[in-house]
Amino acid sequence: MSDPIDRLYAAVHALKGAAAGASRTAKLLATGTPKIAQKLGEEAVEVAIDAALGNRHGVVMESCDLLYHLAVLWAHLDIEPAVIWAELERRERMMGIAEKLPKPPAV
Repeated sequence: MSDPIDRLYAAVHALKGAAAGASRTAKLLATGTPKIAQKLGEEAVEVAIDAALGNRHGVVMESCDLLYHLAVLWAHLDIEPAVIWAELERRERMMGIAEKLPKPPAV
């Protein structure tokens, strides 16, 4: 595993099921999906705030925190990064770039 996100995921996933006192990551994993999702959302907001303020260094630092919390969520839900990369590749083949898929029309 040479990709930093793959390594981060592996390190986080290795703590899944560990005693909550073993590390901050183990404690977060033990809190469950709602709390992990909340922390992920908080980090996303912090990235957005730093971006709006033009704080480049803040965006870098908060992006690292965001990716960490995303890796925690993936590990909690047993979603390996390869599944995400495969979906990005599928979208790229479909639309030329790995952009967000269009929403279906409202009924």
